[in-house]
Amino acid sequence: MRLTFVVCLLAAHAVSGQKIIWEEGRKLTWENFRSPVNRKKNPDVAAYTHCGWEFYSEKSSDPKAPVKITIKTLFHEDKSWKDVKKMDDYILLHEQKHFYIAELFVRKFRKAVAEKIKNSGDYNRYFKAIYDGISADYKNFQMAYDRETRHGIDKEKQTEYNQSISEQLDNLKSYQTL
Repeated sequence: MRLTFVVCLLAAHAVSGQKIIWEEGRKLTWENFRSPVNRKKNPDVAAYTHCGWEFYSEKSSDPKAPVKITIKTLFHEDKSWKDVKKMDDYILLHEQKHFYIAELFVRKFRKAVAEKIKNSGDYNRYFKAIYDGISADYKNFQMAYDRETRHGIDKEKQTEYNQSISEQLDNLKSYQTL
C-alpha cells in the first residue's frame, strides 16, 4: 500500500511539473523549456512556447441551475523548447509574451462567459460558440505576434506588442483569477 502511494505521489509530481499555471508576476526561465525537440525549421525561431488554457465546467441537466466554469492559463514545459545556441534574455522576453497572450485571451474568455452564461441552459446555448470564437482569435493573435515581430527580431514592433499586451491585460484585470 505504501509503495502504491509513493508511486502515485511521484506520478502526480511529474505531471504537475509539466504545466505551469499562470500567476501574476511569474516569469518563465529557460529551464521551463524542457522539450528536446525543435519542431520549427525556420532559422529565425529560437524557441517555442506551448501555452493555452484548460477549462472545467460543473453544470446541471436543469437549464435554470447555476453553472460553474473554471478557466486556467497554462504553459506546457514538456512541449516548449529552445535552441541553446540562441538563448538570451531578449528572446526569453518574447517567449514570455506568448504566455501573457494566452492569459490575455483567457481573460477575454472569462469576460465573455461572465457576460453571457448565467445558468446551465446558457452554457448549452452559448459556450461552444464563445470557445470557438476566442480560440480562433487567440490563434490569429499569436501568429500575427510572431509574424509582425519576426519572432522578436523586429525590436520596434516587439516594443509595440509588449505595451499593447500589458495595456490589454490591465484593462481586463477584473477577469484575472484570484
